[in-house]
Parts: sequence; structure tokens; C-alpha cells
Amino acid sequence: MMLVVGGTGELGGRVVRLLVGAGQEVVCLVRPQSDGSRLEEAGAKVVRGDLTDSASLQKACEGVSTVVATATAIARLLARVPGPSLHEVDEVGMVALVDAAQAAGVERFVYVSYAGVEAGLGLPLERAKLAVERRLKASSMRAVIVRPDAFHEIHLAPPGRFDIANGKVSTIGKGDAKQRWVSTDDVAALVAAVAVEPDPPELIEFGGPEALSRNEAVAIAEQFTGRRLKVQHMPRPVVRVMVRILSRTNDGMASALGVGLLQDLHDAPWDDEPLRSRGITPRSTTDYLRDCTS
Repeated sequence: MMLVVGGTGELGGRVVRLLVGAGQEVVCLVRPQSDGSRLEEAGAKVVRGDLTDSASLQKACEGVSTVVATATAIARLLARVPGPSLHEVDEVGMVALVDAAQAAGVERFVYVSYAGVEAGLGLPLERAKLAVERRLKASSMRAVIVRPDAFHEIHLAPPGRFDIANGKVSTIGKGDAKQRWVSTDDVAALVAAVAVEPDPPELIEFGGPEALSRNEAVAIAEQFTGRRLKVQHMPRPVVRVMVRILSRTNDGMASALGVGLLQDLHDAPWDDEPLRSRGITPRSTTDYLRDCTS
């Protein structure tokens, strides 16, 4: 039996449907206040619990052979929905899940981190992800750490201040660094694959098929729409100060800004080989932008 933690999210929901479709028995940990009906309709079983409730984690892990953890508080925090902090959920809570899984005799733990997490920017999300990665590596379970590049549907969409419909884009820094944005569907396909394949690697860092800068993404969107986008550049020093201040009051927003800064500081050294080697044909950023503007 597989336990998916984060199944009500965009990535986790896709993973659940793929696993169930492949004939896996799947149970999803769902918070008491969240709607789990879509997961049940997909064929998964729902158990109630929370990453901040260690007793519920111990119960959820009983009889489980594989845990797939995609959960994060960042989307809720950016939407200003009240609740525990990113530190409480993504770090303390996720480490508690690893502890509970190990105590229950879980054999494999698939964990979604993010590409570039070792950049050393000191972000709340960076600290949380690295803490969980360290705990997993020290556990008796087979750890599979998945680090995808930034998702099309977030970073090249209004939540990532890339608003094609309203003609506005906000870019941190110069916008010249090459990224390999990746589709949520493709990440879900990889996560589902490594949850069941016989000998998965301990670490998989990857992105999409195209290496493009944010400025190039803007140019592609302009070409498809036939109109200019208004681009606002946020200086790196200003963003660094904002990250430091917000880390004390809004660790979700601090992390979102920090990830944007990370994308402007480094060209992505990873590629799409982990997708293609598993028979996943990745969606390109150009195709994504074309669909957004059609």
C-alpha cells in the first residue's frame, strides 16, 4: 500500500491518479478541513490527519510500504489562508512524517524537493527541504529525493507574476539566466514512476527540454500574442532585503521571492534526461506558452 501526503494539491493529485491508474492501492493523508472527495472518486482511500499532528502520521503509516510526499504549505500561505507556518509544516511536520514512516517499517520514501535547493540562499523553504533531505538520508528507508525545476503553471503564470492576459510580467534581477521550466504533469509522471520502479536513484534533479531565460519567455509570449508585455525588473539587492524581512513574518512569501532570485542567479545545469529515460516526453516551455496564448 502507498501513502500519498499532499494529494489534494495540483502535483499530488496527479500522482494519485497515475498510481491508482497503474493498479496501486493508494491511501491519502488529508487534513480534516480539506475536501478529499476527488481523491476518493479517483479510487484512493482517504485518512484524516495533518503534518502538524504526529499521532495522525503514525496511524497513517501503518501497513504502508511506500510514502510519496508532495505536500507543502507555500500555496496556502501565498493565498493568505490562515494556518501553520511553512517551518511548522514543511520542516517540522515533514521530518515527523519521516520519523513515523521509519517507525512503521516503511520501505521507500519518495520526497519532492526542488532543483537548486543547495544554492545556500538561506530561504525558509531551502532550510525546510534540506532538513528533510538530511533526515531521509539518515533513515533506514530507501529515500528517493526528487528535485524538479520550477513549474510552468506557477512561474510562467499569474501566481509567478507572469500575467500574459493582463500584459504584465515581474522579473527579479536581469532575467537572463537560463531555466528549464517543467510541466506539473511531467513531474507527476516521474514521481509516480520512481515510486514503483525496482531500483530508483537516491537523487533526481531535472527540468524541462528547453533552456530559456525569463526574458526569452517574455519574447516568446509577445510573439504569440502579437503585443508587448510590460516588464518590471526588481533589483536583486531589494529582493534580498525583502527575503530577510519576510522570513520573520511570512516565510511563504519570503521563499517565493527567494526562489525567483535563485532563478536569476544561476543557469540550470540539469536537463530532461530523467524524464526521457522513463519514457516521458516532456512538454516544452514554448508549447506551454503557445497554449496559454491561443
